Formats: sequence, C-alpha cells, structure tokens
Amino acid sequence: MSTSLELGLDTFGDVTRGDDGREKSHAAVIRDVVEEGILAEEVGLDFFGIGEHHRADFAVSAPETVLAALAARTRRIRLGSAVTVLSSDDPVRVFQRFSTLDALSNGRAEVILGRGSFTESFPLFGLPLADYERLFGEKLDLFAALLKGGPVTWQGSVRPPLDAPGIYPSVEGEGFRTWIGVGGSPESVVRAARYGLPMMLAIIGGAPGRFRPYAELYARALAEMGRDALPLGVHSPGYVAETDAAARAEFFDDYRAMHARIGAERGWPPLERAAFEREIEHGSLYVGSPETVARKIAATASALGLTRFDLKYSAGPLPHARLMRCIELYGREVAPRVRELLAA
Repeated sequence: MSTSLELGLDTFGDVTRGDDGREKSHAAVIRDVVEEGILAEEVGLDFFGIGEHHRADFAVSAPETVLAALAARTRRIRLGSAVTVLSSDDPVRVFQRFSTLDALSNGRAEVILGRGSFTESFPLFGLPLADYERLFGEKLDLFAALLKGGPVTWQGSVRPPLDAPGIYPSVEGEGFRTWIGVGGSPESVVRAARYGLPMMLAIIGGAPGRFRPYAELYARALAEMGRDALPLGVHSPGYVAETDAAARAEFFDDYRAMHARIGAERGWPPLERAAFEREIEHGSLYVGSPETVARKIAATASALGLTRFDLKYSAGPLPHARLMRCIELYGREVAPRVRELLAA
C-alpha cells in the first residue's frame, strides 16, 4: 500500500450550538466553517471539502462561495465540494464556478459531482423528482464534455442544446480534479470509469470492507476500457478526541440528534447507544483517540486501495470548539500515524 494517501476533511456546515447552548445562525456557522478550513491547512491536511444542502439544519447552499473565501486565506490545501448536486444545477454554471475557484486558489480546486442524498433542491429549482436519474446522467455527460476544453457541442433532453466556442473562464494547466460521488450502485461505479473520472465512495454505515467489490469493479472497468488507474477515495463520518471514551461521550448526543432529525423524515428507528458502539467497532464511524482513528483509516485504505480518505467531521449541533479540537488532532496526530502504519 502506498504511503501517498491524501487525508482530508468534509463538512456540510451543520448548524451548531453556541456557548449559550442555542443554535447559531447560518451566517455564524458559515464563518466558523471558514475558520475550520484555515485550521485544516495549518495542521497539514491535504483537502477540505464543503457539501451543498438546501435545508434548515445545514448552513451551506453555495459551497463555492465559502471555498472562495478559503482560497483567499490559504495557500496549499486543496479545496472542493462534498458533494455538488449536479442533477439540480446547470453543468455550465457549475463548471464556471469551479474554474473561477481554481483560478482564485491557483489550481487547488476540486469538485465531487453527485445526485445528493437529499431531494430539497429539486422542487426548489423547479425540477421533477421523477427525472432523478435522467437529470444526472445527461448533465454529467455535458460536464464531461466541458472538461475537455475548447469548443463544445452537446444535445440532450434536460436543457437546451449547447454549441459554444468555449466556456469561460478557461482553466490553467490540466484543470480542476473532478470526482464522481458514488453511494454504492455498480452502475454508478461503471459510469465513473466510463467517463475516466476519479471515484469517491460515500460509506456512511456498515463495514467498509463490503465496498471492496466496488473498488475492484472500478479497477476492472478502467482496465477493460483501456484507461490508467485513477484516484479512489472514501468519505465517512467520524470524530477525534484525546481518548476513546472522551470521543464517544462528546460525539454521541449530537450525532444521535442529527440521526433523529433525518431519521424522522426517512423512517429510521431511534439510534440506540449499542448500535452506535457497534458502528464504531465494526462499521464506518471513525470515532476515538488519534491512535484508534488512525488504525481504522489505515485498515480501510489498505482494504480498498485508497488514494484519499475524507473524514466528515461535523455532526448535528456539535459545537465549533469541539470541531476545531477534532481538526487539530486529526491533522497533527492522526494523519502522521496513518502514514506510519501504511509505510510499515
């Protein structure tokens, strides 16, 4: 296993509690996210990602704008989305926003394209949920054409035809890295390979090893299509504190609150403490001391052949101060230890 594993952080800008115990405003949370991204660079991490949502419990609906603020205040860390909901956006505008971010950041922009696990953006932008699959498929096809640069001619059924000499601003060098976010369908894996794009697996529950067939399918599909190996990443939730006991105690109530809020909409049963503990021990919750979290990340990276691991470190109303401490430990203690373990 290569020791060149990139280690990143993702946040959805979850609305957090302030020192007074009350929920912060969306504006305050967005300013906190910028401070969290700055700290991520200071502690040596490789990537900072911000997800797009359009609901009250998440503050960020325009990740590129927040990432642009970070581009002006950082110099090295890569900056990207986690995820951009391409299905309910216009591919040309997405491309323009990220080519602008790439210019501002001097070539550090990335985008993860996906369908999203929430559907609020569809009615918000006047799009029928019945076209969920067709919208993503056609818009991804157009975006892939835009990535090639130069003149683009495209026609589909979800937007007017495009015949343009170029899309501006044009990108420098090879352009920004574009990932396909995959939740676990073989069709999505093969599609990522067909377009020749890196794949980011969103593993939010269950044993990470169950995704090995998807990693193998991706590698096999690339080879059969005559393509070189491409980056493979994983996005999973977690939290780091000084000890295992402290991490579980600090994380559980806020994680359970988030689970209950989303679960009420999706028919999930309440999260019991025993299930939480099982997910830490055997599933995809990376919660614990730096040593515990590092060992679990290294094991997942080795099992799946990863080139990147992104920890989704925010969870419900978990306070900003705790998130900052988690970032500090992840960058200064977890990341070096992961690399030591992979080099052994």
